Amino acid sequence: MERESFMSQEIADVLNASFIPVKIDREERPDIDAIYMNYVQATTGGGGWPLNVFITPDLEPVFGGTYFSGPSSTAGTGIVQRVGFADVLEKLRDVWATQEQKCRDSAKEITKQLRQFAEEGVHSRGSAKTGDQLSESLELDVLEEAYRTIAHQYDREHGGFSSAPKFPTPVRLRFLLQLGQWPSAVSDLIGPSDCAEAAAMAISTLRNMARGGIRDHIGYGFARYSVTRDWSLPHFEKMLYDQALLLDAYVDAFLLTHDAEMLGAIYDIATYLTSPPIARPEGGFFSSEDADSAPSRSDSEKREGAFYVWTAKEIQAILPPQEADIVTRFYNVRPNGNVAQEHDIHDELLNQNVLAIVSSPAALSKDLGIPEAQVISTLRTARTKLRQHRDAHRPQPGLDDKLVVSWNGLAISALSRASAALGTIDPVASASWLASAIKAAEFIRTHMWDAQSGVLWRIFRGTRGNIRGLADDYAAIVQAAIELYGCTFDESWLRWADELQKAQNRDFLAPEGGFYTTPNLAGSGSGSGSTSSASTGTPASKTPSETTGSDLLLRLKSGMDNAEPSANSLSCSNLFRLSSLLEDEQYAALARRTVMAFEAEIEQWPGSFPGLLHGVAWAAVGGKSVWIIGGDDDRKNDDREHDDGGERAGSSRRLLSGMDDVADEPAAAAAAAAATAATNIPEGDKAGMRSK
Repeated sequence: MERESFMSQEIADVLNASFIPVKIDREERPDIDAIYMNYVQATTGGGGWPLNVFITPDLEPVFGGTYFSGPSSTAGTGIVQRVGFADVLEKLRDVWATQEQKCRDSAKEITKQLRQFAEEGVHSRGSAKTGDQLSESLELDVLEEAYRTIAHQYDREHGGFSSAPKFPTPVRLRFLLQLGQWPSAVSDLIGPSDCAEAAAMAISTLRNMARGGIRDHIGYGFARYSVTRDWSLPHFEKMLYDQALLLDAYVDAFLLTHDAEMLGAIYDIATYLTSPPIARPEGGFFSSEDADSAPSRSDSEKREGAFYVWTAKEIQAILPPQEADIVTRFYNVRPNGNVAQEHDIHDELLNQNVLAIVSSPAALSKDLGIPEAQVISTLRTARTKLRQHRDAHRPQPGLDDKLVVSWNGLAISALSRASAALGTIDPVASASWLASAIKAAEFIRTHMWDAQSGVLWRIFRGTRGNIRGLADDYAAIVQAAIELYGCTFDESWLRWADELQKAQNRDFLAPEGGFYTTPNLAGSGSGSGSTSSASTGTPASKTPSETTGSDLLLRLKSGMDNAEPSANSLSCSNLFRLSSLLEDEQYAALARRTVMAFEAEIEQWPGSFPGLLHGVAWAAVGGKSVWIIGGDDDRKNDDREHDDGGERAGSSRRLLSGMDDVADEPAAAAAAAAATAATNIPEGDKAGMRSK
């Protein structure tokens, strides 16, 4: 719509004459986006972006939808006719002019229903009934139900859990990977074979993504989602949160399998996060890179994917003949391009190729009659040449240069875990990733956290913005601080995690458990003295309507995981971990109440709450933290355990909590895997397009 409608003079004339256009950055204000997305989903049965909502001066919605075709669009010329944006504007203008009061009355009634629906979620039927303990309906059986639901949605040919478009869903992948790692009370209930199948589904998905077009095989990182079912054609935008969450998933997969392809993806994503353009020089991480860019420095018109795609002739011109032949075979490069016309309605990808791995060094060695080592060396060299050419001759995609605190928290956590996992395998990379995580956290602690008032701020772009942190900002940074403490044993990180959690409890905690998305502005930020009740989890005694800010229609509370984990699932895990680390049972009680706040929703849609199911398992079987003290020679004698009811925990060179683990394979085998993984090339016969 940006090009079709919002650059159209025809649309501009109608909008400016009869409406007050307001553009909301949903990354800065996801709370506003969520309110009106709820409205569109409730009234149309679907949702998505771009999100267009028409509201009254009282912020109450009158009409909304997602994509409307613009005057220059060809999307509505086929069998399916789309409603034009100009038609929508003219109809709403006329209806408002003749039936304004009817529109206002209807908007008020819809808003009332939205508020009632939101408060049903706020006041769970389970939490009041059972207090701080989980009810019988949220026993371990719900994990099995979630697994069955997810398994039913699984694409056994290509991995993932939908047709097209297909999103990575790393929170769901981590749930599957961890099922068999819980104490036996969980794994025995689900069954060893099903736990193995769950992990296999996740690993196959991660493997297919690592080989697919969704990955930037010449540079680093992953695109936001795949337009196609087989991961071959991405929407080329790169998001910070995707890199962070996928890094977590690949770390889990590597720890479980010690597979070189999983390790290669770890190196790839960690390199992306710690390098320009996404890494900020001052510390922290920018938000995203655009999908569109100019094909060359002499072009002015941007095209989607222009920075990432290649023609066969281009590759042949850059590389010597044998290198070009190997690259063409390995990455599925075709003379007329490999993008189907049905996926290129704007003809931006004519004759272009999206690189995706379709062969293996072993197969190419056999086909070409050359040593496998030569194939691997050639691919490494060619990758470097193509990257250098791309950087030299193509303009970089646009960079969203704002720092979003919640996304930075996810990246800090992921880099910390990756650093810990590779501590003995590649100490140099491990130290570099940890240093980047610490630098980012120190920037946020210095520039985005007001210790005196106990307020975290959300956005930084050149200077700190005026948007207060939301629940996901607090939850992600609490998690990050806990991870940093686990890696460094610097107690200042643990103290900061505790301070942040108390501030989150004070400003976001709902009366019956769980956390609102938005803060209680009436009772927040009043200095350190205002946090005295936070450790008990007692929220301010205000109703949602009394504490809503002037720019919000209502306060929402969500536990469902989507592209990002929900603030409530992150918070539940944080609370259990802090309870263990600080030996504070009040935090564990808050964690259980957080789970129970979503009892009804979890019962109905267990597969949509993988993060909170982690809390269900922890509440049922407990967790374990392990402190390992001293050098290598001392560890076997100086381990100390704090047991919260769990049956086992992994060994580590850092503090572990709950389900965390690190690699314990022999150093020699891991080093060999690392050497292979650093190239972005699958190892030997493992490079078939589907895992078996």
